[in-house]
Amino acid sequence: MLTPAEKAIYEWQMWVPGIGEAGQQKLKESSVLITRCGGLGGLVAYELAAAGVGKLVIAHAGNLKPSDLHRQLLMTSDWVGKPRIDSIVRRLGELNPLIEVLGIPENVNNDNVADLVGQVDVVVDCAPLFEERLLLNRETVRQGKPMVECAMYELQFHITTFLPGPETPCLACLHPEEPPSWKRQFPVFGAVSGTVGCMGAMEAIKLVTGVGEPLGGRLLSMDMRDFKVMESLIHRRNDCVVCGN
Repeated sequence: MLTPAEKAIYEWQMWVPGIGEAGQQKLKESSVLITRCGGLGGLVAYELAAAGVGKLVIAHAGNLKPSDLHRQLLMTSDWVGKPRIDSIVRRLGELNPLIEVLGIPENVNNDNVADLVGQVDVVVDCAPLFEERLLLNRETVRQGKPMVECAMYELQFHITTFLPGPETPCLACLHPEEPPSWKRQFPVFGAVSGTVGCMGAMEAIKLVTGVGEPLGGRLLSMDMRDFKVMESLIHRRNDCVVCGN
């Protein structure tokens, strides 16, 4: 049950209609995988830790580079050259010592994807490489887990949620093959990745608590040059190699 300390910390968000102590208890008992945890995933992790998600599993390899600092807000300038996952775990622990943060110093690959997805209730995909995204998609479909999909480029971002079940599409329905133009490095502002990261965290909170309507079957896009928003429907493909018949 929620402790007096937890009730005090989460008081304001428990005032949200439909949350209350029951919704907060669901957050406390939930687990979320975030991969990876840079400019986008870092904000997802930060907001979920602040909201009281009981367990965060974070997969992120590599050392911090100077070019990471403009958007990866769980990093500090004195950490350049050191493993990013150590800074992530430390900063989240400082924010909320009441939750469990499990740091995995690896990126998603064929060897670890089943175990990573199997540890959690919800997956938030923030990987910069489409190879990792498609691996996560295949495994979440196989295990029947929901996956929040976030991405950004320059001043644009998009977000959707893939729900388990025979009627909803998956990432392979939207992208049957890896887009040839997708690159590991690309132009972006931290404010863009932070915006869609907060939205991704909210999608995960909705999935856990049952409050609101997740973006199942809908792709929400925004161009922050002029704040134009577009919503597109994603249809399930019967010939999809992952979720099709």
